[in-house]
Amino acid sequence: METSGCRHLDSIRDVRPSTTAGCEDCLRFGGSWVHLRLCMECGHVGCCDSSPNRHATRHYHATSHPIIRSLEPGEDWGWCYDDEVMLEADELRPASHPGQGVPAP
Repeated sequence: METSGCRHLDSIRDVRPSTTAGCEDCLRFGGSWVHLRLCMECGHVGCCDSSPNRHATRHYHATSHPIIRSLEPGEDWGWCYDDEVMLEADELRPASHPGQGVPAP
């Protein structure tokens, strides 16, 4: 498989979503979201850039955690903010545990 060219794959952890109810930031103040994204370093669940508040990107700017994955059913891709590249499902495995998958959304 051809790799994405992401230089941050070692930041991926075996995370669990911080919530299953929606964007954790929007839930705090009653905001709305379009799609959900999971931070692959800490498990923060934020809304996508099509959402009014763009909490996944805000989380990246606040923490410098570079990689997210989609939490949408049927979607199995990720994004590296630093390298601005899409990631395939097999690239989203934690480096410290080769062969283990990332928890299903």
